[in-house]
Amino acid sequence: PRTLHMSLIGVRDMSLLEEAPNDRLPIQTYVMEYNEEMVREAIVRELSRNGQVYYVYNRVNNIADVAAMLEELVPEANVAYAHGQMKETELEKIMLDFIEGEIDVLVSTTIIETGLDIPNVNTMIIHDADNLGLSQLYQLRGRVGRSNRNAYAFLMYKRDRMLKEVAEKRLQAIREFTDLGSGFKIAMRDLEIRGAGNLLGKVQH
Repeated sequence: PRTLHMSLIGVRDMSLLEEAPNDRLPIQTYVMEYNEEMVREAIVRELSRNGQVYYVYNRVNNIADVAAMLEELVPEANVAYAHGQMKETELEKIMLDFIEGEIDVLVSTTIIETGLDIPNVNTMIIHDADNLGLSQLYQLRGRVGRSNRNAYAFLMYKRDRMLKEVAEKRLQAIREFTDLGSGFKIAMRDLEIRGAGNLLGKVQH
């Protein structure tokens, strides 16, 4: 809403990026109930082409348990976890090991949302995706598919869970807009879902 307000009163222009970089492919996006077998299959398939995987789990208190569970599920994978409450040196070491390909699966909170460009990571699994915001999901998904390989994003939510209407709309939008450069469409859908607040006044919600 703030950006729209600024563009309406002429403070800022609006520019759209409508073309993707050369050789980029749309990210194949699946929204589904949590399924252990599917998680294993997705990881094994990525490892079989010498790729790496992001597993997004946004709770620090038991992220180590999730990493241990994945190690058990895919014993052939080297699994590590990262979150923002780690010591800077420890976090830096894990990220460098991941960039150098020594870690196959990185279990991480949403700290990976921006600024990472690792072309070898082309599968992302998001745990409890219904708890995340739409722009967050879009940013996270943008961490894969950064080369000319097919990339996959699995957005999972708890089994037998009734999704809230707003969460369902968010997941529907992220599944619908997979074309590269669809960030603006996603932002517009987000605006539609959340409401625009006080667009023409001074107060922004």
